[in-house]
Amino acid sequence: MEEYDLIIIGGGAAGFAAAMKANELKTKTIMVNNTIIGLGGTCVNVGCVPTKYLLNIGDIIHESQKQKFHGIKSSISIQYQQIIEGKNSLIKKLQYDKYENVLKKLPNVDLIEGNAKFISDSKIQVDNQKTLKADKFIIATGSKSSIPPIKGIEEINYITNIEALQLKKLPLTMIVLGGGALGLEFAQLFSRFGTKVYLFEMLDNLVPNEEPEISHYLKEYLQDDGIEIYTNAEVKKVENNGSETKIYVNLNNNEKIFQAEQMLVATGRKPNTKNLRLEEIGLHLGAKGEIIVDEFMNARKNIWAAGDVIGEPMLETVAAREGMIAATNALSNEKIKMDYDVIPHAIFTNPQVGSVGLTDFQANQLGIECRCSTIPINFVAKSKIINEDRGVLKIVINRKTEEILG
Repeated sequence: MEEYDLIIIGGGAAGFAAAMKANELKTKTIMVNNTIIGLGGTCVNVGCVPTKYLLNIGDIIHESQKQKFHGIKSSISIQYQQIIEGKNSLIKKLQYDKYENVLKKLPNVDLIEGNAKFISDSKIQVDNQKTLKADKFIIATGSKSSIPPIKGIEEINYITNIEALQLKKLPLTMIVLGGGALGLEFAQLFSRFGTKVYLFEMLDNLVPNEEPEISHYLKEYLQDDGIEIYTNAEVKKVENNGSETKIYVNLNNNEKIFQAEQMLVATGRKPNTKNLRLEEIGLHLGAKGEIIVDEFMNARKNIWAAGDVIGEPMLETVAAREGMIAATNALSNEKIKMDYDVIPHAIFTNPQVGSVGLTDFQANQLGIECRCSTIPINFVAKSKIINEDRGVLKIVINRKTEEILG
């Protein structure tokens, strides 16, 4: 049995940031990374990097077809399999440059591939074979797709972001469940490659945590792209129909049936804690399976956690900060608190959405009297120059102090 000062479970943004800090503090460390997604975690393998790569190509295709500038005419040919190969090459390069090669240069950090589970509060087992012991642990196992309890869903061949990014052939039609950032990005991505997309959201608005103006305009712009969008949509049942998927949807108390070659589930994500056997060490979990930590990322006396595994906000940059803080607090006398007050986030549709701070609704919930100023993007000259005038700017201001809230 090998012994370490620190075991990090997870090799994504949070785990990697923790490993770099542990190495800096000259702590004997081992990182246990599962083989399902790969070193680097969700962002580089099946999240931010590949989706933005494909969205960028989708924008190029769209601009070529739109031909919005006078005097320019062009045609474009799509070789989807070659595009996917390009995406895979980029991931492989980033995996090596940003993770594998960097780990090789960390003399105090070892790496083992496999799935870890706790067998005591000081020991884990990797793939039911190798036992590792440590004084301290940082859990950074990330998140996975949250699958809604829809009748029949376990009997059909639905896809998540992981499978969607590996499709070798573009589907002619696709159903997307979920009107959050992930669902919208994938819907527009496939639409711009030529797939007919139907998107369903159970709530009143798309991206419900954003300002209502954002939801309104995004819906309008995505519909202009040819995406059929249904809000207040309750999916009652799904089933296979030959090689396609059929869904039964309640729309305004009327049942309607839709059918497509692929069904992408993008209804959110949940923390990856199921197989860690955290009950063995008496660790408390939240309603969605997230590890409950304090402001120092501490879950119990010798265990810290960071990244998506502790819940929202599930952002790569936030995870990296949490991982660094967890390692600092676990391994040194310095105590750092995580500050979530002002964290920017984005949706990489076209047009893109960028937000920071409080929305009008959130400010009112906190009892803050505010005023808002909203202007359309086409008031800005640059929008006319680049011939892209879709969008809106909104500022939320504290009425009493004149402080910008969001």
